[in-house]
Amino acid sequence: MNTKDSPLAETTAGSNRPDSAPNRLIAVIDIGTGAIRMAIAEIKEDGSVNTLERLSQAVTLGEDTFQTRNIQKPTMEECVRILKSYRRRLDEYQITRDDQIRVVATSAVREADNRLAFTDRIFIATGFEVAPLDEAEVNRITYQGIRPYLTAKPNLDEARTIVTEIGGGTTELLLVQHGDVLFSKNYRLGALRLREMLKGYRVPLSKERTIMENQIERVIEQIVHEVPGDKSLKLVVLGGDVRFALSQLRPEDEIPGPNDSADELDRLKVSELSKFTNKILQKDEDQLVQNYHLSFTDAETLGPALLAYTKLAEAYQLKHIYVTKANFRDGLLKEMADQNNWSDEFNRQVIRSTVDFGKRFDFDETHARHVAFLADTLFQSLQNEHKLDLKNRLLLYTAALLHEIGMYVDQRGYHKHSMYLISNGNLFGLGQSDLLLVSLIARYHRRASPKATHPGYSTLDRVSRIAIAKMAAILRVADALDHSYSQRVQEIECEIVEGQLIISIPHVEDVSLEQIALVEKGPLFEEVFGLKVHLRKKK
Repeated sequence: MNTKDSPLAETTAGSNRPDSAPNRLIAVIDIGTGAIRMAIAEIKEDGSVNTLERLSQAVTLGEDTFQTRNIQKPTMEECVRILKSYRRRLDEYQITRDDQIRVVATSAVREADNRLAFTDRIFIATGFEVAPLDEAEVNRITYQGIRPYLTAKPNLDEARTIVTEIGGGTTELLLVQHGDVLFSKNYRLGALRLREMLKGYRVPLSKERTIMENQIERVIEQIVHEVPGDKSLKLVVLGGDVRFALSQLRPEDEIPGPNDSADELDRLKVSELSKFTNKILQKDEDQLVQNYHLSFTDAETLGPALLAYTKLAEAYQLKHIYVTKANFRDGLLKEMADQNNWSDEFNRQVIRSTVDFGKRFDFDETHARHVAFLADTLFQSLQNEHKLDLKNRLLLYTAALLHEIGMYVDQRGYHKHSMYLISNGNLFGLGQSDLLLVSLIARYHRRASPKATHPGYSTLDRVSRIAIAKMAAILRVADALDHSYSQRVQEIECEIVEGQLIISIPHVEDVSLEQIALVEKGPLFEEVFGLKVHLRKKK
């Protein structure tokens, strides 16, 4: 891929290493459907992560949300108790600063009608700022955690590999090949969600398996339709339930941990998994707790999760699956180690997903890539003026790629159609808040300047509003530079002289067309930066 295809890789390389003292201590807390888990780690001088301690305590968040759509007061207070104990543990490690700690929540909190009351209660009681993650963010973090395992195994990296985790509330699925995420989606199939559904319907024990199989097979039918199988397909599974199954089937083997060699993935026969699943489903929760020393929450989810993994493997006619100990916390720790700057590899995945999204709407890829290239060049040249970070650089590049997709709907007011399509789209790794920013940048690449009355824009805080205005202004200039749709402006040189931004263009004899375009598109830049834009030929 040339520089224009992937410009972000050139200047972000090496920018993600922590610049603080060696062995910086960090912690991540994952508030899940059935447990609150914490991982404490140190970031070494070379940027690698060494996990020091893992803690987990059971909660009934999923039970509350999936039954009543509200987190009950006793459950809230139990979460407060657990998180206070985690806070004390962090104090012992002297992990006290906000930039050392990240607390996230997934489907049980995200789907609760009283999630704001829950996150506020946690903050008041513990000082932890809980961030409920949407599905795209979960996909991004899982990819960060599993990527080292795939790259270390050429047979998995080269094949079409499904990476999946059947959690308490959702099933997360990625399709990866050669390091590229070809498909990502979350399905409303979760082990605890299934169990709560059975409770709600008061299903007798004798019929539980049949009903669960029907629900699981309906979702798997959708998965197979969206991700067709072939002979090269591999399946890598994450999750405590399948790791428990492996530990029972291979008690003499040690499952690789996050600090072990990444090439150690356990291969498990589907026939073995199926037999063990049948054995588990023949026992009730009390028997599982007694026989396997599980918590009651783990006992509830074990059977449904293993049944779903088995059915998925059988649907693809696989003889083996690969089990890894990589988990959601690993991805969170990786992002913390990178100081929450998105990696070059992740940027590449977002751009790839964005181009695929644009193709769905027959966008002018050549023009879109060139405008994105010009916008990125301006972004780098004007760093001292806009002072935006690398994440905003990627959001601008993404918006530039998609700024004209609204033409698929209608030429008239297409910038508004672009905003709608982007904000309702599915771009790998970009959550709803990121998509809103991208959609607004694209929306403001022409016509009206941002106004407080505009939908979406009015909901943003000041920092985000200013960032949108800066990036939209840059995008307007970039779009004007390819107003001919001929990509003839291949190089630009920027210089600020006496309150003016002078853009010199070499190798182009006549820039009158671009100058005319700037008459319309330049005023927003002057309004935001206080600089009037002038074009000139470079002699």
